[in-house]
Amino acid sequence: MTAEFRIALAGNPNSGKTTLFNALTGSRQHVGNYPGVTVEKKEGVYRLEHTKINIVDLPGTYSLTAYSEEEVVARDFLIFEKPQVIVNIIDAANLERNLYLTTQFFELGIPVVIALNMIDAARDRGIEIKEDRLAEYLGVPVVPIIARTGFGTQKLMEETVRQAAKKKEWNPKPISYGEDIDSTLLDLEEKITSGNFLTDTYPGRWVAIKYLENDQQIIDRGRKENAVLSAVLEKEVEAVARHLRETMETYPEAMVADHRYGYIKGILQRGVISHKYDKDRLYTSDRIDKVLTNRFLGPLFMGLVLFALYTFTFNYSELPVAWLESLFGQLALMADHLLPDGQLKSLVVSGIIDGVGGVLGFVPLIMFMFFGIAILEDTGYLARVAFMLDRIFRIFGLNGSSVMAYILSGGIAGGCAVPGVMATRTLRSPKERMATLLTAPFMNCGAKLPVLALFIGAFFSENKAQYMFFFTILSWTVALVLAKLLRVTVLKGESTPFVLELPPYRFPTLKGLFIHTWEKTWQYIKKAGTVILGISIIIWAMMTYPGLPAKDKENFTQQRQEVEVAYPAMIVAGSNMTISQEEAAERSRLLAAIDRAESGMALRHSVAGRIGIALESVSFLAGFDWRTNIALIGGVAAKEVILSTLGTAYSLGGDNQEESGSLAKTLGADPGWNPVKALSVLLFISYYAPCFVTVICISREAGSWKWGAFSMIFNTVFAFLLATLVFQIGSLFC
Repeated sequence: MTAEFRIALAGNPNSGKTTLFNALTGSRQHVGNYPGVTVEKKEGVYRLEHTKINIVDLPGTYSLTAYSEEEVVARDFLIFEKPQVIVNIIDAANLERNLYLTTQFFELGIPVVIALNMIDAARDRGIEIKEDRLAEYLGVPVVPIIARTGFGTQKLMEETVRQAAKKKEWNPKPISYGEDIDSTLLDLEEKITSGNFLTDTYPGRWVAIKYLENDQQIIDRGRKENAVLSAVLEKEVEAVARHLRETMETYPEAMVADHRYGYIKGILQRGVISHKYDKDRLYTSDRIDKVLTNRFLGPLFMGLVLFALYTFTFNYSELPVAWLESLFGQLALMADHLLPDGQLKSLVVSGIIDGVGGVLGFVPLIMFMFFGIAILEDTGYLARVAFMLDRIFRIFGLNGSSVMAYILSGGIAGGCAVPGVMATRTLRSPKERMATLLTAPFMNCGAKLPVLALFIGAFFSENKAQYMFFFTILSWTVALVLAKLLRVTVLKGESTPFVLELPPYRFPTLKGLFIHTWEKTWQYIKKAGTVILGISIIIWAMMTYPGLPAKDKENFTQQRQEVEVAYPAMIVAGSNMTISQEEAAERSRLLAAIDRAESGMALRHSVAGRIGIALESVSFLAGFDWRTNIALIGGVAAKEVILSTLGTAYSLGGDNQEESGSLAKTLGADPGWNPVKALSVLLFISYYAPCFVTVICISREAGSWKWGAFSMIFNTVFAFLLATLVFQIGSLFC
């Protein structure tokens, strides 16, 4: 008989929690969102002999006090879902700080197993930990592991199953917070317990601690539960807070934190931890950082890393991208031969294969880019990027906290503006947060990446990596300049200090890299097969209907008949009715020209064509023709749609890609395109209105649809002015 348990993984950011989750679950995991919030939820399965373990990877958090949405989600999951055991992943090299979260699990009473992770890194630093003593003093199992190599993980899960099988009741472990706090806690706990105040959900002492910590979520729930009793508790907390301010110049929440750390220090000083090296000895990561985060050498190295990333991506993805383009080209030819002429054939070839194929053709490039970024992230280098850029960001009214939002949005290409905007929750200053979330969409997200690759490959193929590097630096520059503009106008305010934990450098594992790469690549593929497919079909319909007027159709039919009379196709047996090879070729050329002319006119008469032509009265300033306008409108829904729409437009418009083999070659050979126009289009795409999902996210995070509308209007106006300036000046020299 198979036993089944549910456990949770929890720990500080950079403790190796996600590495352990990936090592345990591998491909047996799925990612979604917690109900009602945008925080990512990861679940997976681990099997140990006859035991099935369902694992939930909680968001990384330093505390269970609800200061951020991630902390609220982690805490609410523990409270309401009640997993049998929580595996607390701790960075062995930073034991004191990591155990702070552990004390809060003790206060909640949940059964805990501690995974003492990265013991190899701790030993490299000369840190020796006696895990048996630590387990004895904490009263919970402690298992040393190295998550990235798998060392100790089976033993960890065996211990976790043993603890889960005991089905322990939640038993809060009291910690002393000093005489003033303890006496108040006892009084608050008595009132809470006797009044059955929130005790159906939370332990009474824990509720009292939350009131002392001024945890707004719990206080709000308390007011809804019993406003009168909540007011009594708040009044008592205010009294002790006033007393602490007057006598010790501190606050209850500070006292609670100090005594938690005191509890931890008391344990560690009992022979649990020892240091082999002198305190002033530089550790390996510190020695590396003396070079990589140096004021002068650091930015230079960062630039070289980015350039190497783009060189690696373009050089190694070129062949598989060509294979996929050829594959979709063959699929289009096959569909063209197998399907009868008509709307179904047009939908399959122009709407689906040429549309979605233009997006899926860049999957190898996306995969290589994500793989490179995963290496930078897993080694710990991205945290150094945030640290180094803090000095620069301060000049523009932001700080290093904004760097990660930019990186997540695609600051190194390949991210997404949605998690980038959500990452601004960690910023303490509301003005800095607003300036960051409004400018994060200027980064080169994963949706813009294939568009950049298309135009760079078509018009700047000799210097692909250089142009990609240029557009990356330009996106950061534009975002920072506009952030400064916002900070000195509508978002005035002082900059806040920036504190960042630099994790030690680590060697990434191939398994971890492949999992991270595949997760993000699969999201791209799913988007192409669902959202992009749906939008491509809608845009195909808009570019197909209502079609040509009857008079124009008759005109083209008459032209075909005239060609067929002049160059008869059939060779009649027993007669002199034959045509030469030259005449046959001329006949095919003329009929193809008529087909292209009819397709082009039909596209112009379609709903999308009319919109695109109407916009040409303004867009010509930036060099955009009506077909480009159609693609740019589609890009508001999702930037990948620009590729699919261009593919459909040039297919329906008569510029069949059968001859050239790819959209890039089609554009490159089109006399209406040149490098100046391509650069203008690229700049506009890089900075105009964010995709619709990002606009929704901005509106939700900013608390008003006005900011979402502002981002669409402001970004589009700026992008058009920039594109117009480049096109007009560039045209003077071409």
